[in-house]
Amino acid sequence: MNGGGDAEARDHNPYGFSIWMAGGGIKGGQTIGGTDEIGLRAIDYPVHVHDLHASILYLMGIDHTKLTYPFEGREFRLTDVAGKTDLAKRLRS
Repeated sequence: MNGGGDAEARDHNPYGFSIWMAGGGIKGGQTIGGTDEIGLRAIDYPVHVHDLHASILYLMGIDHTKLTYPFEGREFRLTDVAGKTDLAKRLRS
């Protein structure tokens, strides 16, 4: 919970996060990107969550544009109408 604007309170952070990945042809020992000094915002190689999802699916051999799920009578994609796989290419190098 965010303590009503209290700077010391913690909440989910949509501006910078870490993820550990293995498999899918990913080259080990890489660090891609970084956050500011307090870990609040991505400042080096920021990646949108749709691009992260598209890249993970790409590494699993799935075309993110064809993976859909039905919801309230409409087909939705995990990556919405976005999603680039640039991150996957960088992870394999």
